[in-house]
Amino acid sequence: MRLIRSMVLILAIIMGCAGWAQTAPEPVNPHATPEARALLAYLDSISGQATITGQHNYPNDGSRWTDLAHDMTGKYPGLFGQDFGFSAGDDKDSVLSRPAMIEEVKRQYRSGAVIALTWHEVKPTDDEPVTFRDSVKSHLTDYEWQQLLTPGTPLYNRWCAQVDVVAGYLQQLRDAHVPVLFRAYHEMNGNWFWWGGRPGKDGSAALYRQIYDRFVNVHHLDNLVWVWNVNAPGGNAHAIADYYPGPQFADVVSMDNYGEFKQQYYTSMIGLAAGKPIALAEVGTLPSPELLDRQPRWTYFMVWSEFVHTANTVEQVNATYHALRMLNRDDPRLSVPMEAIRNATAKRGNGSAQAVPVTPGASAGEVLTEHSR
Repeated sequence: MRLIRSMVLILAIIMGCAGWAQTAPEPVNPHATPEARALLAYLDSISGQATITGQHNYPNDGSRWTDLAHDMTGKYPGLFGQDFGFSAGDDKDSVLSRPAMIEEVKRQYRSGAVIALTWHEVKPTDDEPVTFRDSVKSHLTDYEWQQLLTPGTPLYNRWCAQVDVVAGYLQQLRDAHVPVLFRAYHEMNGNWFWWGGRPGKDGSAALYRQIYDRFVNVHHLDNLVWVWNVNAPGGNAHAIADYYPGPQFADVVSMDNYGEFKQQYYTSMIGLAAGKPIALAEVGTLPSPELLDRQPRWTYFMVWSEFVHTANTVEQVNATYHALRMLNRDDPRLSVPMEAIRNATAKRGNGSAQAVPVTPGASAGEVLTEHSR
């Protein structure tokens, strides 16, 4: 019954039917595409009922870790995660892999996956490519930070030029009608990334609002569902509420957690979200079925790349993937609504939205050729 309701709601949003669509959450971007609206409505519909399995992949790894999750469980994760990278050459985080990564994202979406993207962004005083330690994990001075947030300064203009590059890739996904869970400036309550560890209205949250403004009002990236993100508090990760940009800038409220899934973290996220969907945007150890029974409103989790096997046993991964509440890519509770979104897009464009099987290692041409036979 809940699947039928989700289907009707998604179709109502896509087709612009006022009655049912009024029950869906309103995206923070008033110009959000029908696909983005439907994805957000779907997350809202499963909140408290089910959780999507997810897997991150490094930019230059294609779908390597998603494929490993399938090899371990016989199931593809319901969410496909990727990153825009920062490094050079054939490094796993290479910026040279961005074009191939975008094509892989399109294939994964056609095959039924929810798409989640983030970016370990270059420090605006540096030029890509960079190294993780010397740029992404370095810091700006207080003066540089103030200049970064001041329109018209040289540093602000450098930042614009850098984020505009990534905006260009996101535009390709917008034009392909791919809705994206976009997680900007993740783990911002921690002090380990150059954008993090600055509480208050002129701190890390202000930079999040700045990229929201540029991506929404300059580049019109209306396919993005905006995911705000913090790290589980403790140590060098500070109180999460001091970093919240405001409810008008976050569709989904999420936490990264590589430690214990404390009930107080879950409770604090529910309180801050105030009815919005919540998610575990990065984890090392998979949340167990028992944990998710106690914390049922996590709408998805995403395991970070190799952690699927370095931080978990095969038995642990299978216990979670095969639990009743979990939504893998082939589960009708996920695959049917995702197909409805693609079909509605195709009807508007008179195209085909049939799921395209993702073949590990296949090129875009090989996949498309196989599908056209």
